[in-house]
Amino acid sequence: MGLLSMLWGLVGCDPQRIAELEEGVSTEADVRARFGEPEKIWDAGDMASLPSPGAVAAPGARTFEYNRQPEGHVNYMITIGPDGKMSALRQVLSSQNFAMVSPGMRMEEVRKMLGKPMKVTTYALTRETHYDWRYLTAPTTPMVFTAVFDPDLKVLRTLSVDQETYDPSRR
Repeated sequence: MGLLSMLWGLVGCDPQRIAELEEGVSTEADVRARFGEPEKIWDAGDMASLPSPGAVAAPGARTFEYNRQPEGHVNYMITIGPDGKMSALRQVLSSQNFAMVSPGMRMEEVRKMLGKPMKVTTYALTRETHYDWRYLTAPTTPMVFTAVFDPDLKVLRTLSVDQETYDPSRR
């Protein structure tokens, strides 16, 4: 129970941490002081293949991935521009981002868009791999977004279900 309490405490502190950062002003050191070490660091070249890469693909930019899965309902991508200052802070588990996940998209692209999933399940008989992310819809309905991948790790389909009826064995 101690670990769970600590995780909830970390997620609960996110609004305060975010409020202490300002785009174009806060530095990489400021971001790391508030959020710690990122789960993953994506270079601009890594992000260029996304459906709408924007500032994250600017030459010299790096995007820090901060996950709150499996317990939380958010994942953050914080972009540090070539000048060493934060140029974007985004909560990426949103219906707008889910809508950009389309059939044929590679798993790596989805991972760059949404961050680390809460769960990865491989189904040998159907030869599918399911990536699941927890998220919230307005006002506070817990949901699960799933991207289903074929054996080549390309998206076959996606779906969202409310967390109460989420049962990975029924998909």
